[in-house]
Amino acid sequence: MSKVKVDMHTHSEYSPDSRTPLGVQAAAIKAAGLHVVCATDHNTIEGALRLRELADGFRVIVGEEVSSRDGEIIGLFLEKAIPRDLSAEETIARVHDQGGLVSVPHPFSRNRRFHLRRSVLDRVYKDIDCIEVFNAREAFTQDNLRAAAFAREKEIPGAVGSDAHRAAEIGRAWVEVEDFAGRDDFMAALREGSVVGKLTGNYIHVLTRLDVVRKWWNRRRTKSLT
Repeated sequence: MSKVKVDMHTHSEYSPDSRTPLGVQAAAIKAAGLHVVCATDHNTIEGALRLRELADGFRVIVGEEVSSRDGEIIGLFLEKAIPRDLSAEETIARVHDQGGLVSVPHPFSRNRRFHLRRSVLDRVYKDIDCIEVFNAREAFTQDNLRAAAFAREKEIPGAVGSDAHRAAEIGRAWVEVEDFAGRDDFMAALREGSVVGKLTGNYIHVLTRLDVVRKWWNRRRTKSLT
C-alpha cells in the first residue's frame, strides 16, 4: 500500500481567526503535496463541506473544532455540526453518535486558553480516539512532547496538525500513514503513523490576532454601510 500525508487540523475563512479563502487554501494544500486534509474550522462544518467540493488532487475529511465548556475538541468524519458550549462528555458523545472520531487538539498548550485541562483529560481519555501529539503552532516544543508522552502512557493514537490559519502554514506538519478507505481504516493506519513537522514560530499568533481584528472591523464597517 502507498503512504499518504494527512494534516489533521486546518482552518479557513470560515473560522473567526482565519482569513484564508477556500480557493487559496485548496491551492496551498495541493502545492504542499498533502494527500488528505481534515478541515476543522471553529464551530462549523460549512467550510469543510465547501473545501471538499473544491478538492483537486487531495481528499477532505469533514471536521469541526468545537468549543466545549471544558475546552476545544475536534470531531472528524462528521455529517452535521456539533453545537458549542456543551460539556466535554456531551461533545464527545455527539461526535460518536454520528459515527465520527474525536481528536483532542493541543492538550498541554501554554499559549492557548481553550484547550482541555489535565483534569478533564483524566475524565475523558478513555472515550477519545486520538490526541494531538504535534501541533505546529505550539509556542514550546515541550508542550508537544508532553502530549506525546500522555498518548504513549494511555495508548492513544497520535494526531498531527499544522493548525494552519494562513496559507503559508499549510504543509508545516502532517502524519504519514498507509492509505485508507474510511474511518475505521484511518484509525488503524494512524496507530502506525509517522509524525512529520516543524513549529511555525510565535510570530504567527500575532498575525492571527491581527486577522481577528481585521475581520471584526470589516464586519462592523459592512454593517454601518447597510
